[in-house]
Amino acid sequence: MKKTILAFAAILFIVSCDKKEPKGNLHITGNVKGLKEGTLYIQKVVDTSLVAIDTIKIDGNSNFESYIDLKSPEMLYLFLDRGVSNSLDNNLMFFAEAGKMNIETNLDSFLSAAKITGSKNQELYDDYKKTTERYKNENLDLIEKKFKAIKRKDIKAIDSINRLQDLNTKRRYLFAVNFAMNNKDHEIAPYIALAEVYDINIKYLDTIQQSLTPKVAQSMYGKKLTQYIKALKTTN
Repeated sequence: MKKTILAFAAILFIVSCDKKEPKGNLHITGNVKGLKEGTLYIQKVVDTSLVAIDTIKIDGNSNFESYIDLKSPEMLYLFLDRGVSNSLDNNLMFFAEAGKMNIETNLDSFLSAAKITGSKNQELYDDYKKTTERYKNENLDLIEKKFKAIKRKDIKAIDSINRLQDLNTKRRYLFAVNFAMNNKDHEIAPYIALAEVYDINIKYLDTIQQSLTPKVAQSMYGKKLTQYIKALKTTN
């Protein structure tokens, strides 16, 4: 009897050793409510293209899970292949960082219904988008007014709207610069500089770069910002 127990214990030990442990410092869980069948891809930008780093098949269960080996916090994308179209509405951006993250959304409102938790950089990015959305909406209103002014050939109104658009753009850029500097201890700061205000006067990019904490300056986006500024100074 004792030998039988020992043999059974040995078998369990071998099985447990053969079982592969999940690899990756980022554990992503989530649910796409209403999704019965399809494929989810977790993607990252490599050079200028999106490349899949994990593929998740959905077959009856809308819950999903993934382990990613993340060298530095960065923007990733959760792409839903509906088997119908490759619309931009199927690609959900999220600012990934090591630890545990959760993504909850639904099939009908894949982007707008998304709730992403577990990342401080994502939390800050959500705050940033709430404010910049106002600037985008204001610009859309101005575009509509400008179109009407052009139709009625109102030169004075067109000039006035042009000035308001320039002012709105300056306000948006200034907000982005201040936001990056106020969050200099998070990787969202160099990301905002590179993704949102890359074409601003180089002195502002310099100011953001110099304000970064040592840890953030050595992150992926921190290094990219330093390289970008260096390239700009070389060409100018």
